[in-house]
Amino acid sequence: MSLARRIPDYVLNGATVAAGVGLIQLVVGAAAGPHVAQLALSGAVCTSLADVPNTVPRTWQRVSAAALLSFITAVVVAALKLHPQLLGLGVAGVAFCAMMTMAWGLRAAAVAFAPVLSLVFSMAVPEGAGSPWLSAGCNAMGALAYLGWSLAVGLLMAPRYRTLALVRTLRAVAQLLASRAAVLESDPSAGGAERAMKDWILGENVLADRLQTARDFVFAEADSPGARRHAAMLLRAIELRDALLASRIDLELLGSDPPALWVLQRVATTLRGFGSALEASADALQFGQRPQPHPPQDLRRLFDQAPFAAGDERARLLPALQGRLGDIASNLARIDGLLAGVVEELPLTREQLHRFVAPEGWPPAALRAEFNGQSPVLRHAVRTALALTSAYYIAIALPWTSHPHWLVLSVAVVLRGNLEQTISRRNARVFGTVLGCLVVTALSHFTLRGTQGAFFLLAVGTGHAFVAQRYWLTATAATVMALLQSHMVDPANGFAIAERLADTVLGAALAWAFSYVLPAWERRRLPRAVERVLAALRDYAGQALDGQRADAVEQRLARRRGYDALGALAASLQRSRFEPRQVQVPVAEVAALIDHGQRLMAQLSMVRLTLARRGPGVAGSEAALGETAQALAEALDLGRPDP
Repeated sequence: MSLARRIPDYVLNGATVAAGVGLIQLVVGAAAGPHVAQLALSGAVCTSLADVPNTVPRTWQRVSAAALLSFITAVVVAALKLHPQLLGLGVAGVAFCAMMTMAWGLRAAAVAFAPVLSLVFSMAVPEGAGSPWLSAGCNAMGALAYLGWSLAVGLLMAPRYRTLALVRTLRAVAQLLASRAAVLESDPSAGGAERAMKDWILGENVLADRLQTARDFVFAEADSPGARRHAAMLLRAIELRDALLASRIDLELLGSDPPALWVLQRVATTLRGFGSALEASADALQFGQRPQPHPPQDLRRLFDQAPFAAGDERARLLPALQGRLGDIASNLARIDGLLAGVVEELPLTREQLHRFVAPEGWPPAALRAEFNGQSPVLRHAVRTALALTSAYYIAIALPWTSHPHWLVLSVAVVLRGNLEQTISRRNARVFGTVLGCLVVTALSHFTLRGTQGAFFLLAVGTGHAFVAQRYWLTATAATVMALLQSHMVDPANGFAIAERLADTVLGAALAWAFSYVLPAWERRRLPRAVERVLAALRDYAGQALDGQRADAVEQRLARRRGYDALGALAASLQRSRFEPRQVQVPVAEVAALIDHGQRLMAQLSMVRLTLARRGPGVAGSEAALGETAQALAEALDLGRPDP
């Protein structure tokens, strides 16, 4: 088994980023000297922030946007660098514009930080190192060179990234199976139920993100036998989530006495077995192997020894539970069959699949919509501008003034759009900086030519790869990168490790303090989030209960919108736990809404699948479905007047 097949996509991405930055440094250094190479390196590193595993068209849009914003920022710094007081206003302008790009959603997150990092790198160039305009020009050269590299590597790596996106989706479903088993096994009296439910909600959010990433890769792939196989596996993974949610229907009717706990334990054990089987299937896909046969599970005899007393009506639920677990087993078997080479006809055409790919455009209307006082994006942009400007003016007033950009950087990387992420980043940043300073202290004893440059490239790749996985490792790598880059640009100034530590601690404290300036507490957004959930549930109910007249694509789109709305509400609930108690969302009520929303989604999916399997309509069923759809629409409409 080749080593490359074992490497996760984010590690592969970090390695290709480091290789591209190193190649640009090598080529520019050979052609124009080490000083120009270091200046070009800044543009390449800033641009590389937006280079994440993606399709080539998406890579082009995001990386080119990062390159353009990085260059514009370098020009702003070049124009103001000789005027330190005015440069502070430039810091505010760059920070505000950078954060306003978040109006286009999470896809702009990496792009948004490129101009901030370009601001820091441009400020880091010492005054005696040549014209500031030379720095801006070299930034553009490095950015354009990296853009070309990212497109070439993206074209080469697209098949592998596509496979790994599907692998990560299968693993997320497997983890969700295990999380559901933990919920069934949890002991409410010991607080285990709450922890298990948190893990379940987190798993739902992770799966939603990975499903959309996989859709963007797999459904946009050109038609081929391999593309159809990938699409069929992804559709089976999506159906698995439906089947898993359906498996929880009616479980609350069992109660909590010993016979009920016996049944729940059997269901949990079965779900764990399914999760292990799906993990093995993900391994087979990742490593290019045929799936190993799984030990057969005789679901027909799963509840044969159920300790219900004679006449206990709860025993009537067991065949339904067996059937729902059988749906999960059927989808798992279909995935293994696809891995073994079985051809499965897709229920949707390539054109229909393309409708599930996330839009990538950057419409101006999305930006205009955020210019209102209640917009979380606008409030965060203003907050960031104030924080970074304050950090800059504080830095130039401190006893140490050789690296004012370090305090700006420390605030920028810690201050996030919500308090939960800010606190998490604050702790990881301080820990990573201390660790990074220790690493640089050790590296300062290396004097061999090229040694520090090699460690710089290693830090670039590591920081890029683990930013969404283990931020403390990214913070460590970023510290190493910042200290080495500053030293390579201006060797006479040393490593300034003590200053770096002080700036990090002060920057983390400033970011934490500014997170309470113009806050966008989750409670303020709760009414809109709830309305979005109810609207999505109404839409899916209407589609699922429409019988034979329903459009399969519209049904699936409505289902995705329902899951996305519930996932967004669950994420809001998670973020609110870190906010001041007096502004937190009502946890019990929101959790109950999420729980009942998922149950309704499961019920609707069961109805949809039943209608799809039964063939022509049964006499009288259309009227009953219509009445049910109308009743659900009224129950889910908060704006409807009370009867």
